[in-house]
Amino acid sequence: MSSEQRREVRKGSSSSTTSTLTPFDHHHQLSPPQPQLSRYESQKRRDWNTFGQYLKNHKPPVPLSQCNYNHVLEFLRYLDQFGKTKVHLNGCIFFGQVEQVGPCTCPLKQAWGSLDALIGRLRAAYEENGGLQETNPFANSAIRIYLRENYQIAASDF
Repeated sequence: MSSEQRREVRKGSSSSTTSTLTPFDHHHQLSPPQPQLSRYESQKRRDWNTFGQYLKNHKPPVPLSQCNYNHVLEFLRYLDQFGKTKVHLNGCIFFGQVEQVGPCTCPLKQAWGSLDALIGRLRAAYEENGGLQETNPFANSAIRIYLRENYQIAASDF
């Protein structure tokens, strides 16, 4: 259907060749297009859905209303298995070194910056999805302590 024919249909033309709307026209008349989400909003939605799935798969499943900072800590530990950043343990010969010049057995973990950003997005998503700021498990001080103690980050970096 041409754009002129569509205009005729919208004007209420009685022309038999333009008396029906195409599914495309009908769809656009019913709902306006959704605005494109920003990269941050898209990532926040994905993170929130991932965390929700983690709680559903938890043994036993945890309803969001019963989620606490311990569940968030478990989630962070779970994510470490997919990490690519070497975090040297106290006692490793590379502990505190900027560059590693040889092999070691220290674990791979998620990068601190990635986890810090993740927690920020989940903290915001929790409140946007009806959670109270006072009970936000992502805002609990235990989360910051965990990141500081397990990722060798100086307290001044918080």
